[in-house]
Amino acid sequence: MRIVFAGTPAFAVPSLRAAAQRHEVVAVYTQPDRPAGRGRALQASPVKLEALQRGIPVLQPTSLKSLVSRQALRALQADLLVVVAYGLILPRRILDIPAEGCWNVHASLLPRWRGAAPIQRAIEAGDTETGICLMRMEAGLDTGPVLLSQRLPIGAQETAGQLHDRLADLGAQVLADGLGLLRADMRPIPTPQPEAGVAYAHKLDKAEALLAWSQPAQALADRVRAFNPWPMAEADIAGERVRIHAATALALEHGAAPGTVLFAGRDGIDIACASGALRLRTLQRAGGRAITAADYLNARPDLKTAARAPAGDAG
Repeated sequence: MRIVFAGTPAFAVPSLRAAAQRHEVVAVYTQPDRPAGRGRALQASPVKLEALQRGIPVLQPTSLKSLVSRQALRALQADLLVVVAYGLILPRRILDIPAEGCWNVHASLLPRWRGAAPIQRAIEAGDTETGICLMRMEAGLDTGPVLLSQRLPIGAQETAGQLHDRLADLGAQVLADGLGLLRADMRPIPTPQPEAGVAYAHKLDKAEALLAWSQPAQALADRVRAFNPWPMAEADIAGERVRIHAATALALEHGAAPGTVLFAGRDGIDIACASGALRLRTLQRAGGRAITAADYLNARPDLKTAARAPAGDAG
C-alpha cells in the first residue's frame, strides 16, 4: 500500500514509524523549516528528520491550496494519506485525491477536544480520561467519522509532556491497527461523531501562563500540569515572578486573601487561593533552572517569616 504521510512535531514520529513498518511511505509532507534557538538558525521538524533518516522524500509546501499542490500529490499515486499533527489546512480537493481517502490520528476522545491543543486542554479541564481517535478526515475541523479509538487514563499528577509521550505511542498503535485492517481488506467501519459533547481545544497562548490566585487551587494545579513543558505556568510570589513546574492543590479553609503565603517550608510553599491553597513544589527563577521549594526558600528567607501557621501535609 502506498502511503503519503503528513506531520510535523515529535508527536507524529511514532505514527510515521508505524506507517513505514509494513507499507511503502512514498513521501512525507511537513511544515517548512523554522528559525529556532538563540541563533535563530533554520531547524527541520522532527518528522522531517525521521523521514530523511529513512530515505523518504520530503515535501514542505507553505500551503496545499494551489493547483500545483494537488498535482504533486496526485502524481504520488497514494492509496492513503495519513495526517498526524501536520499543522496545515487540507482543502477538500486534497482530501479527495488518495484512493482510500485521508486518515487523521487525533489525541482525544472525539468529539471532546477537537482542535489544536487536545492534550493540554484535557488536563486543564480536570479530565481523568482521554485517548486516541483514528478519524476519516472531512473538510470540518476534526469532525470526521471515527474509525478506531483507544481510551487512556490521565494520571492525577501527570503533566502534558508526560501524557503527550504516552498518547504518541498509543496513536502509533491505533494507526497500525487501522492499517492492518485495511491491508487485510477489512476496512474499519466509520462511526459518525455524536452531536453532544463537542468541545474545542483552542491553541495555547503564552498569555495564559500567568496564574491568578483568585481562582480555585484545584483549577490552578490542573493548569500547572497542562502548561508543562510549554508555556509553563508563572505566578507572582511576594513580589517575584517565577515559573511553576510542579504544584499540588490543598483542600483547606484559610480565610486569607488570595495570594497570601500561608506556609513556607521543606515540603513546599502554600499560597492562598479563592478556595483551598496551592502548594508549590518546584519553581524556576528568571534566568535560573528548576529547583525545589526548599532550595528556593534558601534565597527567599523573607517568605518563611511572612508565612502564617503551617497549612498541613499535602499528602
